Amino acid sequence: MDVPLWAWAATVALVLVLLTVDFVVGRNPHDVSMREATLWSLFYVGVALAFGVLVWTQAGADYGTQYYAAWLVEKSLSVDNLFIFVIIFAKFGVPSVLQQRALLIGVALALVLRTIFIAVGAAALQYFAFTFVIFGLFLIWTAVQLYRHRNEDADLDDNAVLRLARRRLNITEEYHGNALRITKDGVRFWTPLALVLVAIGSTDLLFALDSIPATFGVTQEPFLVFAANAFALLGLRALFFVLHNLLDKLVYLAVGLSIILGFIGIKLILTFFHEVIPEVPKIPTAASLAFILVTLTVTIVASLIKASRDPSAHAHSGSLHGHRSHGDEGDPGP
Repeated sequence: MDVPLWAWAATVALVLVLLTVDFVVGRNPHDVSMREATLWSLFYVGVALAFGVLVWTQAGADYGTQYYAAWLVEKSLSVDNLFIFVIIFAKFGVPSVLQQRALLIGVALALVLRTIFIAVGAAALQYFAFTFVIFGLFLIWTAVQLYRHRNEDADLDDNAVLRLARRRLNITEEYHGNALRITKDGVRFWTPLALVLVAIGSTDLLFALDSIPATFGVTQEPFLVFAANAFALLGLRALFFVLHNLLDKLVYLAVGLSIILGFIGIKLILTFFHEVIPEVPKIPTAASLAFILVTLTVTIVASLIKASRDPSAHAHSGSLHGHRSHGDEGDPGP
């Protein structure tokens, strides 16, 4: 895919403008209403879909399909991010009026981190073809772990960056609005909001290790990988407030995501061997998009049915390290 420099510049500028608008809207701490969150979610979904139409008309149906598949993968994985945000906000007792600000900064950090990962991943795939197999095996391992520990939640105490920050920083007990640092009796202190941002940023870093290889699994075009990540992340703040009350009902989300990650891992490995041995089948992008759509639809419908029939069933983010959640221990999954 031949992407001119002006197209890169225009896309980056659009992302920065949208991010700036988000910060302007959220500059004053306030509780986000369902109406406000829904309208912004629809807006960002509309922007993402419109960008796909642009890719489709300018670069062709194949690249348009790759973009939509990549965006859908990132959007589905970002829902799992929301579980972690709920855990972080609960653990640190973040006031509801400050949650939007924390999410905004978290999205900005995620965009920077993922852009770096995309550049590294694209270079690795270009100069070292076996990276396809490495990415594929990593995604399969992640899928297996996520399925094994589907009824568990991530444990923030395992976050080495967060543990280090707690030991090294002077932190106040109370929040001070949007402030990250304050002066108290002549001594500089960090507020708990700063610690929340450390937790979100380091969590974003871990999620990028999964999401970037997964996106490269449906398209090897860095431009499409960047755009899919950016437009999926930009709507994350609003999506959090829309789905906040629904998250607990997505009982089979970890199962659905593990299936998608495993499928993409296999697709990456087949892509490598197809280049070496043309007789090895390669999964078409359209088939990948259809598989992801069907899997997400079945996951959501099955989750809602399970939640309605069994009020004791609760969703979990899933864990890669086997830590039991501290709340409900019921087994909602198969």
